[in-house]
Amino acid sequence: MSDPRILSVIPPMTQLNTPYPSTAYLTGFLHSRGFAATQVDLSIALAHKLLSVTGLQAIRAQVGTLPATRHTATTRFFADHFESYCATISPALRYLQGRDPTLAHRIASRRYLPEGPRFALLEQYIDGQQQEGDALDWAFGAMGLQDHAKHIATLYLNDLADVVRDAVDPRFEFVRYAESLAASQPTFDRLHAALGAPHTLVDAYLHELTLDALARHRPDLVLITAPFPGNVYGAFRIAQSIKQSHPAAVTALGGGYCNTELRDLNEPRVFDYFDFITLDAGERPLLALIEHLQDRRPVDRLVRTYTRSHHFVDYREPDIALSEIGTPTYEGLPLDDYLSLLDMLNPMHRLWSDGRWNKITVAHGCYWKKCSFCDVDLDYISRYDLANTHVLIQRIESLVRETGQTGFHFVDEAAPPKALKSLANALLQRQLDISWWGNIRFEKSFDAGLCRLMADSGCIAVSGGLEVASDRLLKLMKKGVSVEQVARVTRAFSDAGILVHAYLMYGFPTQTAQDTVDSLEYVRQLFLAGCIQSGFFHRFTCTVHSPVGKHPEYYGVTLAPPGHASFANNDINFTDGSGVDHDLYGAGLKKALFNYMHGIGLDLDVREWFDEPGVDRGAARKGRRRAPGGVPRTTVPPQFIERALG
Repeated sequence: MSDPRILSVIPPMTQLNTPYPSTAYLTGFLHSRGFAATQVDLSIALAHKLLSVTGLQAIRAQVGTLPATRHTATTRFFADHFESYCATISPALRYLQGRDPTLAHRIASRRYLPEGPRFALLEQYIDGQQQEGDALDWAFGAMGLQDHAKHIATLYLNDLADVVRDAVDPRFEFVRYAESLAASQPTFDRLHAALGAPHTLVDAYLHELTLDALARHRPDLVLITAPFPGNVYGAFRIAQSIKQSHPAAVTALGGGYCNTELRDLNEPRVFDYFDFITLDAGERPLLALIEHLQDRRPVDRLVRTYTRSHHFVDYREPDIALSEIGTPTYEGLPLDDYLSLLDMLNPMHRLWSDGRWNKITVAHGCYWKKCSFCDVDLDYISRYDLANTHVLIQRIESLVRETGQTGFHFVDEAAPPKALKSLANALLQRQLDISWWGNIRFEKSFDAGLCRLMADSGCIAVSGGLEVASDRLLKLMKKGVSVEQVARVTRAFSDAGILVHAYLMYGFPTQTAQDTVDSLEYVRQLFLAGCIQSGFFHRFTCTVHSPVGKHPEYYGVTLAPPGHASFANNDINFTDGSGVDHDLYGAGLKKALFNYMHGIGLDLDVREWFDEPGVDRGAARKGRRRAPGGVPRTTVPPQFIERALG
């Protein structure tokens, strides 16, 4: 094969507001090496296929075949208001694409778009703190028209996604599509069975879109990225369509899912869909694969690659430095088709779904790489490689010229303070007027001066891991921060006008009920003090690549006996000697956080959020002691964060 025509594909479902960056990075890299490379986003294409008049008509036909026992409130509402959905779907999408802003007046009136069951969520989590029907008035006030309308239109689309799930494909979501088929599945059986089933409407549309992309680009090599378990089913369906219609085309799979879940792959059926699967940073394996296809490199000199013979080949060659991989490019992607969504009434939380962000990386890997819950031995964490400031500035300028967009999301594991200081100074010196945000560690280096400098250079938000707000557990995690330090750093950001999001965790080894309640109290005080504006609680998961998974005895847990895993192998079941049932606390933690992000309930006893059987909620509301067996009273002093801030 001479120089191959290469097509990079984003499978469903990823973000609807902006392209996932993997194909932009690979396409830019391939262009820098002189290859003919294009890219398509079949995730946004599939969303538009479904969210069209033709798509809605096809969905209605599916709804019409449901037996009475299968109908839900969502499908009944859709059928009853079908004509209204058909009349409004195209205008609503134009509005969310920013093409028809004056439609905001009609959407915000609450008399234009049909309002299905999703709209009941407007009051569900407020927990009685607002008057009925006041949630949107509270959020947007008398003004805020565009955001008000955007939120209404987002709920409208979510209703339609629920119809697809209830009537067409029970695995469907705009994100995490068919995630359960791929996440930590030790065998390929469930995914294989799903791929062998007749096409659903969603499958049929994805098949059509795949064939259209093949006809337009005529690739010799198709690179499909699977960053998350929710992309894997779509990735395999695309590969299946390619093998059925264009068997000569070579298919390769890569991305975050492969890097964490498929490191022990021993499943020959996978190679009925993909000829090659690569691990870790894709540039070096891709160059080796291209040389192999050109008959210039034998198969036993591929780099971090599984072959059709399900044999892993890892010929050792140095990775390509971050400064040498070229500038990401969005060339060929339909940037005007992406949808800005507003599904949560919180100014920080909205950044993940609202706006078209150029994605860029300050550094590959993590400079800390010690956290005990993290995959510290894998390439995406362990290999730290910093791009110099001059290269970053060039890439920023290039992306602004190409896209016309000045918003940037730095997608680092944790952007280092010194690099951000250098970048901020360079942005100011070059008078580059951009808005940017990204992930950091709450290092003490982020003092008031650095935070103001970052804000002056265009930084609007940061996110970072507080995890379990407990000094004992933070030390066990080897997080390298304390609660007091996080309070001071986050306050410095907030004082500079930079929004702060905290990643939070529950269920870490040895975490007690008291730790959980105290952690939520710290979080409450951080919100109350204006240190953080947003957060998200996730349940701790033990992975085979983390220090907890490798040395469980140090963390007081016992791992479940390893089973035979021929496909995905990442999460490990374990028993915590503390005996705490963390499932009793998850819903309360998330409900509390949802309310805190809306400025609600910050004066309540944190025990108020938990619905554990036997808990006297009235006693908590009045400040009385709990009955034995209830959620424990917090031991955190009520002014702890205030005193830490001095």
